Amino acid sequence: MGIDAFCNHPEGWGPTSHDRPDLTLCVEDTILLTLPALIGILGISFQAFSMWKYGKPHGYGRTNVIYWPSQFFMFASAVSLIARAAILKDDIYSPATMLSTIAMLLSWFVALVLNHFQHQQEIRSSDYIFGLYVFALVASAINIRTMALQGMTHQSQFKAFVAFFAANALGFITEALPRGRTQVQKKSGASRYAKANMISRLTFQFLQPTVSQGYRVPLTAKDIVGMMPEHIKTEHTYARLNRHWEANVAKAAAKGTKPSLIWTIIGAYKSRLVPVMIFRVGASTLYYVSPQLLSQLLKFSATYQTSTPAPVALGIILAFGMFFASLANSSFMAQYFQATMNIGIEVRTALIAMIYRKSLKLSSAAKQKSTAGEISNHMSVDAERWLDALPFMPMFFSIPYELCICLWMLYNQIGWSVFVGLATIFVMLPVQGVIGKLFTKAKSLKLEAMDERIRLMNEILSGIKIVKLYGWEDSFRDRVAVFRQRELAKLKIIGRAFSFMSIMFSSMPLFVAMVSFSVYATVGGPNFAPGVMNPQTVFVSISLFGMLNHPIGMLSHIIALTIGVRVASTRIQKFLLAEEILESATESVKTLPDDPSVPVVEIKDAVFAWETEGPEIETEKERIAREKDEDKKQKQLEKEALKAGKPIPEKPVPVEKNYGPTLTNVNLSIARGNLTAVVGRVGQGKTSLLNAIIGDMYKRQGSVKVYGRMAYVAQQAWIINATLKENILFGNAFDQAKYDHIVMACGLLPDIEMLPAGDLTEIGERGINLSGGQKQRVSLARAAYEDADLYLLDDPLSAVDAHVDQHLWQHLIGPSGLLKDKTRVLVTHAIHHLEHADQIVLIKDGQISETGKYDELMDAQHGFYQLIKDYSVNEGKKRKEKKAAAKDNKEDVAEPETDDDDSTQDGDDKDAKTVAVNKKDDKAELVAEEQMMLGSVSWDVYKIYGRAASYKYSIFAVSLFVAGQACQIGTNLWLKYWTTPGSGAERPVGMLLGVYAALILGYMVLNVIVSYVVMVLAAIRASTRLHERLLSTMLRLPMSFFDTTPLGRIVNRFSSDVYSTDEALPFNWINVFSCAMSVIGTIIVIATTTPIFLAIVPPLVFLYLLIQAYYIRASRALKRVDSVSKSPIYQHFSESLAGVTTIRALGAENRFILENAARANIAGNAYFSWVTSNRWLQIRLEGLGAVVVLAAALFVVLSRGSLTPQAVGLSLTYALSVTGDITWLVRSFCDLQNQLVAVERMNEYSTKNQEAPAETDVKLPANWPHSGHVEFKNYSTRYREGLDLVIKNIDFAVQPGEKVGIVGRTGAGKSSLTLALFRIVEAANNLEKVDVEEDGGSIWIDGVDISTVGLKYLRQHLAIIPQDPTLFIGTVRENLDPFDELQDADLWEALERAHLKDHIASLAGGLSFKVTQNGDNFSVGQRSLICLARALLRKTKILVLDEATAAVDVETDELIQKTIRKEFADRTILTIAHRIKTVMDSDKILVLEKGRVEEFEAPATLLQRPESLFFKLAQQAGEIKDSDE
Repeated sequence: MGIDAFCNHPEGWGPTSHDRPDLTLCVEDTILLTLPALIGILGISFQAFSMWKYGKPHGYGRTNVIYWPSQFFMFASAVSLIARAAILKDDIYSPATMLSTIAMLLSWFVALVLNHFQHQQEIRSSDYIFGLYVFALVASAINIRTMALQGMTHQSQFKAFVAFFAANALGFITEALPRGRTQVQKKSGASRYAKANMISRLTFQFLQPTVSQGYRVPLTAKDIVGMMPEHIKTEHTYARLNRHWEANVAKAAAKGTKPSLIWTIIGAYKSRLVPVMIFRVGASTLYYVSPQLLSQLLKFSATYQTSTPAPVALGIILAFGMFFASLANSSFMAQYFQATMNIGIEVRTALIAMIYRKSLKLSSAAKQKSTAGEISNHMSVDAERWLDALPFMPMFFSIPYELCICLWMLYNQIGWSVFVGLATIFVMLPVQGVIGKLFTKAKSLKLEAMDERIRLMNEILSGIKIVKLYGWEDSFRDRVAVFRQRELAKLKIIGRAFSFMSIMFSSMPLFVAMVSFSVYATVGGPNFAPGVMNPQTVFVSISLFGMLNHPIGMLSHIIALTIGVRVASTRIQKFLLAEEILESATESVKTLPDDPSVPVVEIKDAVFAWETEGPEIETEKERIAREKDEDKKQKQLEKEALKAGKPIPEKPVPVEKNYGPTLTNVNLSIARGNLTAVVGRVGQGKTSLLNAIIGDMYKRQGSVKVYGRMAYVAQQAWIINATLKENILFGNAFDQAKYDHIVMACGLLPDIEMLPAGDLTEIGERGINLSGGQKQRVSLARAAYEDADLYLLDDPLSAVDAHVDQHLWQHLIGPSGLLKDKTRVLVTHAIHHLEHADQIVLIKDGQISETGKYDELMDAQHGFYQLIKDYSVNEGKKRKEKKAAAKDNKEDVAEPETDDDDSTQDGDDKDAKTVAVNKKDDKAELVAEEQMMLGSVSWDVYKIYGRAASYKYSIFAVSLFVAGQACQIGTNLWLKYWTTPGSGAERPVGMLLGVYAALILGYMVLNVIVSYVVMVLAAIRASTRLHERLLSTMLRLPMSFFDTTPLGRIVNRFSSDVYSTDEALPFNWINVFSCAMSVIGTIIVIATTTPIFLAIVPPLVFLYLLIQAYYIRASRALKRVDSVSKSPIYQHFSESLAGVTTIRALGAENRFILENAARANIAGNAYFSWVTSNRWLQIRLEGLGAVVVLAAALFVVLSRGSLTPQAVGLSLTYALSVTGDITWLVRSFCDLQNQLVAVERMNEYSTKNQEAPAETDVKLPANWPHSGHVEFKNYSTRYREGLDLVIKNIDFAVQPGEKVGIVGRTGAGKSSLTLALFRIVEAANNLEKVDVEEDGGSIWIDGVDISTVGLKYLRQHLAIIPQDPTLFIGTVRENLDPFDELQDADLWEALERAHLKDHIASLAGGLSFKVTQNGDNFSVGQRSLICLARALLRKTKILVLDEATAAVDVETDELIQKTIRKEFADRTILTIAHRIKTVMDSDKILVLEKGRVEEFEAPATLLQRPESLFFKLAQQAGEIKDSDE
């Protein structure tokens, strides 16, 4: 059968009709109707078969109200087609028509089957059926129109086809009905996205309820719960990416190479990138349909200058063609962006999960290389780069395709001249390559400096109390400033590079147009004659050059983003490849052996170390790179020192690291149910022994075998930001009886009584609202609640008072305690408990020097005997008498004390009742939810940024933008003048080209200048000022702020928000201004050429503003929810890093991993909601844009007789660009508002109330404080407003040079007293008597009320050795002398007096030895001694010791006390101590109870009164010799 017989129609095949501007009936039947039907049959059949074979019913029932009508209308459609086929058979029919009818009939029959399965197994309508409806309706409508034009309306087959169309339309309406209120969707609990049908997903209508709600009331995180699709959640994304990563790591290891994270990510998502590329290529193709239609419309317009004008119908078809091409393009683009954004979220959540899991497994050496700040940056900055870059990276493939289409179209317009223009791009490429390289390097170095800054910020914020106590704010501000200056220097380079890259990407299309037109106008015609510059050629070419602007303009952005991703991925990759803890270090069997005689812990011939056996082997290439890097850093330091006017630092001498083992020749066996006490001096390896059992150290030889579940209590208690109860339960099921017993045994009952909401009181980060002793007991309670088999207790008794120590021993740890049947390893300095231990292990110089029972070691008369003989008061008594005495003691303890509430001793009587009373109190919540601003970003925020950037630069930049836009419009007006017969066309080409070139070069120069002004001058000035203000305020905020604000929340301001102001905001400003100028210019041009167009400008502007106002409220709130949702991830992360050993020892990794995943999912959901709102806006704005194009094109058709082709060309060229420009303007403005949220958040913290002034103009006596007289006058204080007083009306005076010991039970107010002295807490104000000056009393030092003294002066003239010995990353020298004011000799002298000189001298580099994060490469005792050395270096008259020697052994304690007595003989000393022995030789003892002074007399006096509190404390601590009765 030939083609004519197949068509059987006078018009034949066509494809277009000769009589009308339309397709032939044959082409419509074959291409429009048959082809989609055949594709539908294949797709629908495959889907129906899959569901029949593999699908499972969802079990939610069926929505009959939709199911039966949809089945009916499909069946009706099929019946109509059967009728049509029957009618055609009886007539002389066209085989093409019969083929289309049968194909569609079959497609609807298979659709009936699929619809049955769809309602049974899915909760939403089928995309396949939906697609079939859309194709069938569009094709049928076109076919019916064509048949009507052919005069076929009287035929019966036509009527049958119209019936098919009607049934189809009703079926489509039924299928498109929203199903949100159906029982099936309500029961499913699926996300809103999962419920949305195809049209809802294509138009993003499923987000409409959220946008509407956001317009009415500010959105919160609760309003968008469960928005994102299931496959984006962490559990799925992590599984996918991690599987590929592990496979690539294994492959690379086999080849001896390194795996690439970038290629792993691309490989993991390659199947998902295929539809992305289809959307992108489809959008790119449709993008270039408009200029083709524009060309035809100009031809149509030109026919009205001739005697044979084209039919008006053609003009209308072309106008609507442009409209539909625009709509389809925006739909493809929206789907493309949504798909890439979804993959971006998946990659981010997967990377966060991988980084988190990795951080829990790092080896000790790897931990030293990756600080918490760096790891946080991998999460907050590096993983985030994938989100930004993924939507643009596929454009690397689509841009060449777009360029090829564009060049082919341009070639059809101006011939070979276009290739000359193109050559200019290639000439520029090497220059751009060099700039790009510079850009990459600067970006990488900028991130490095940012890492350092965030690491330092993490440290400062973690140790903010110490920074304030020492008055070190200025020193740390300067340290942060060094890294910030490095960052800004690199930002300047990035800004300059961008300014020059903008020539290539913003001005290049104009430059290419200039070169191409110049060549075309002179030698571009046939036989190298001048080309004809007519309106069609010029304006279609300009439209195409404008479109060339898009791919080339995006290139700089894409390159910058890809560079960012490459740098970020390399950093994450390096971290993911870091060394992990070897699981084989400890052979762990989670159950106890059947034979009870088998030891629970057995270590044989083991050698343990914190470092690997030797340095990593360095290749020659790596060595050269390292040395080059070191030289560069040295030059940078020298440059910074010169700039700051400081002496040039010497080049650091490379120090040989000590790779020696920490513990050697360890042989230890711990029997089941035994209590093993580990004793020894500071830094001998006691904590290391516990870490070796846990498996945190490198095991170089020997074996370690551990049976049973383990629980660990760290020396520095680790507390999570949750309620007290949650801290104890730690994820385990709640058992009231067990809980009550444990709380009693840990002596927590009185503390719970004191807390505002009992055990439901929220505990701040790092246990900020608990005292040291309370933290340690919560830590013990957590371990006890684990009900483990083996307990590793690292000196938990050092942080508690004597009577609490006694209570814990009796009720929890000791032979009669709660854990008596468990195996316990107790590191302790409390020698009075040793006689009750089953086994004692003495560690000396990293070896076990003695092991055995108390009596055995005493009889052996070695080191242990000497220790007990020298330091135990009651050692001379016989064991038997001692036991009796202990028994008496116990009875003593059970007697109620003078206070009614002290149930630490008599807790048994008040068990469950006390804990069960969970007091409801608004003070229970310590950490409030992060505040979110509501409503629009206020003008104040614009002003803040404008002021920071300088109004001068802002006005200058705006005027440059105006001038640049004027130049650009000038080029097009000049081309219009050039192509108009009778005006410019007769002028010499040289003159026309000269003006054209001058305008374009002017535009290029202005473009570079404006980029430089915005990116380098204004933006960096703004960034500098905003960061400086934030940092200065942050360091001056009162401690109460840090008590109630999670660290992650503050770090978020310094990482994500500072990053936004540094890098995102400048680009946003450029986008907003360039789009705004472009839109204004465009409207002016269209209005002057087609004034009728002005009629639709007001309604259009109104609609755009309406959509923008409607959208911006929801978008801004969603962006804020997104910003706020990240803080909990960072906060949980820094918390986990701090307690990683505890988490691993308790086997709680999985629970913490799930918590991290849950927080990442919340952040992912917030981001998904925000980007989907952008797509919602895009579809609606670009729909409006398509209306603008339609309106402009229809105006041209309607004014066809009165408009010149030049005016039509100019008007339509701008109309085509204005839609994109307006859309970009609204989106850029919304993005700008969203990014300004970062400025708003930084400003929120910059304007908080600061503590008292650092300096005042009060005249102080010379050398104040000169004698050290301290007096508290009726003094009261509270930690922050709204809380109860912690110190109540205390009155006492300390004479110059007096040594006062401060004692009292945990929470009595001892530490609060010292904080008051340093004004960390201020005197309480009695609000009823505001006019009274000394409301909360006052503290006087040497006759001066300290509330009148500047904080900096006050704190720097007092000395303290704090409870938590804090060290900062840096050298030992920087830790002792941060202001670099002292000579090395002074530092060595102080270390010698602190009994640490020998140890520091033995370290590589001595004073230059690098202290790792938190001082982890020193034991807690050694850190205390470094803090002592700090105090010795401060020549002040008043010294405060806050549990300064709690973490050191009795021997070192004795030495330190001697040093203090000798070195501080003429100074006033206030000593808080749990060890009564430490304060026995004080001049006076101050006993505090519930914030009041109970006793204040000489110790000898108090010891003569058995009823005194001090006497009882001393007796419990074994410091009073038992009387012989």
